[in-house]
Amino acid sequence: MLISRKVIKAAIVTGASRGIGRAIAFRLAHDGFRVMLCARDQQLLDEAVGEIGEAAAAISLDLRLPESPRLLAQHALETFGRIDVVVNNAGATKRGEFESLTDEEWADGFALKFFGAVRLTRAAWPELKRQAGSVVNISGVGGRTPGPQFTIGGSVNAALLSFTKALADLGVRDGVQVNAINPGSVRTERLERRLAADAAEKGIDLAAAAENLVRSANITRIGETEDIAGLVSFIVSPGGRWLQGSLIDMDGGQTKTI
Repeated sequence: MLISRKVIKAAIVTGASRGIGRAIAFRLAHDGFRVMLCARDQQLLDEAVGEIGEAAAAISLDLRLPESPRLLAQHALETFGRIDVVVNNAGATKRGEFESLTDEEWADGFALKFFGAVRLTRAAWPELKRQAGSVVNISGVGGRTPGPQFTIGGSVNAALLSFTKALADLGVRDGVQVNAINPGSVRTERLERRLAADAAEKGIDLAAAAENLVRSANITRIGETEDIAGLVSFIVSPGGRWLQGSLIDMDGGQTKTI
């Protein structure tokens, strides 16, 4: 009699030490994946792995460096024996007035969020083809509706969305699912710092600053990291498999354009 063995899939999540990436790593582990977390802060990674348990492992790498994405893919394959999902989440860009932003800040913005995603996906692609895997790029609403304080971020996100569409077409041929999520205002440490600065400037408390953001953006509410994690969970599940090349705005209505 043949004994059926359940296949345990494996995922890589970048920017996984905090915020959206951490929530995605926890959700995929909850869904039964083994998860390789990657970020630069080893202490935070160790704390996350300790909370997730034996389904998780981590490696501290700076994905801005050209060799790091290949090392990440190699480490995940050596640890788990397969790669089924890649979630490209790492990357934060400098906000500010266009005239004050330097060439170095522009290069740094593209180095992690765009080129880090490109290089990791390229390194993992042969294994993703073998496993009929999935790539989810965490971009952002600024890629569709850029603003004057977000010229770097909007440009990087737009490039990542274009990359998603091009790669999805290749994925049809190779059997790899490729999609992107555009989060709106999500309650992360970075957003909390922005709210704190706004509260201090206006002489109000954090709750009032959050209400101001919701009202000014005309959105339903500020998002939670678990919202994005839940969508990633659906996309990479059998029920989400028909999604291909989708650029999904999860933003409480922040994106007003078609």
